[in-house]
Amino acid sequence: MRILHTSDWHLGRSFHREGMLGHQAAYVDHLLEVVESERVDLVVVAGDVYDRALPPVDAVRLCDDALVRLARSRASVVLTSGNHDSAQRLGFSSRLIDAAGVHLRTDVSSVGSPVLLDDAHGPVAVHGIPYLDPHAVAEPWSLGQRSHEAALTEAMTRVRRDLAARRGTRSVVLAHAFVAGAQPSDSERDITVGGVARVPTSVFDGADYVALGHLHGAHVLSDRVRYSGSPLAYSFSEAGHHKGSWLVDLDATGAVSADWVEAPVPRALARLTGTVEELLGSPEHAWAEGCWVEATLTDPGRPLQAMERLRRRFPHTLVLSFAGARPALGAPAASMTHARRDHEVAREFLIELRGHEPDPDEAALLDRAVDACCDDPDADALISEVGAVAP
Repeated sequence: MRILHTSDWHLGRSFHREGMLGHQAAYVDHLLEVVESERVDLVVVAGDVYDRALPPVDAVRLCDDALVRLARSRASVVLTSGNHDSAQRLGFSSRLIDAAGVHLRTDVSSVGSPVLLDDAHGPVAVHGIPYLDPHAVAEPWSLGQRSHEAALTEAMTRVRRDLAARRGTRSVVLAHAFVAGAQPSDSERDITVGGVARVPTSVFDGADYVALGHLHGAHVLSDRVRYSGSPLAYSFSEAGHHKGSWLVDLDATGAVSADWVEAPVPRALARLTGTVEELLGSPEHAWAEGCWVEATLTDPGRPLQAMERLRRRFPHTLVLSFAGARPALGAPAASMTHARRDHEVAREFLIELRGHEPDPDEAALLDRAVDACCDDPDADALISEVGAVAP
């Protein structure tokens, strides 16, 4: 059986306020092309189909289009809910949809009941385990502790019990969890609330292939246990990721071989560091001119109109930060030990921000701005005379 393993679509998510729906639709097109060109028998989607429990209408429309097109394809589909999804909403009408060859597994009560498929070598049991909230399942499943490991251990106990009654049946398991040995990125939502986050790989012993979701980078924990990662980058910490899906062959004995299928990259990510003049003038940064850009400026002071200037060369600059030698804003100044006029405070702030004194015209404008903001224009003089704020 040939399996295409994907996860973490996060339909409806934006990237630093930039809409991603068009890029997500392009990935769906790619997915359908792979199904046909690689003669895929089964597509597994291991959770986080949507980015939030109440997805925007356009995201729901894209998901509907993707599932209809998959239902018409040569492949069967098993899809589970992740921690970003609403299990009830994603699983709506799942019993009706099953008839179309698209199997939504979002209800924890169905854990241990597989989707049964066949190929030339016999049956394959596909066990979809939705995201398990330790608090939600602790009481009904009589767990000894409220942790992700306890929840997944019980889920796999049910899976193994089912497989023991199906001797000779090969197995595929989908799960959405943080499995030890993999490294998260900045864009995954923390799932540690309610219990320990990491679970050991050994929890999944007994399954022929384990398709994991939740982490956004692809990871190979063993030949049989893999993360596909997200098909698109959702934070600049993923700049070094290779996005795609696993094409897995499950042979007659349950042995696994897997190849990586690269996903299209609508716009690459670039993380640039240097002074504003270096970034604007150096030819070595030409490759980043069409990328989403995160720029870190190392100028001693903060250059004027830095974002506007950067966007003339890098029009898709989204994030700007500063790593210059000036002290961090908010750090206590040495002169804080005595009372200062508002004008002095404002001027010191400007010096700290820019790294140099304002010119005379700027200083005069700043003083006028401070005076315009004071309820009592004489308050500064009073503070200066008595050394303290009058009650």
